[in-house]
Amino acid sequence: MLTQDVSQELKDVLEQLHQEGKEPTVALVKTRLSTPIPMPALITALKSWKSANRVPKVEIAAKQQSEQDRISELEKQVAELQQRLTALESKLG
Repeated sequence: MLTQDVSQELKDVLEQLHQEGKEPTVALVKTRLSTPIPMPALITALKSWKSANRVPKVEIAAKQQSEQDRISELEKQVAELQQRLTALESKLG
């Protein structure tokens, strides 16, 4: 299963709240995150930040792309590679 590291985003939100003079709470942090983090991981990270001023590594399951999105992305890559190949061929010939 693919995972996504959200530690930096979580750290940024916690530091932003601290700079604003607000006490970070689960609700405040959760509303500012762009990536949904499971509640147990969020609570653990918040406790760690409050006690040691550090955010542990937090990874969540990465979203799987839809088949159509993957096909579109591959088609775009093929088109770019064809352009590069054509440019290289014109330089050689």
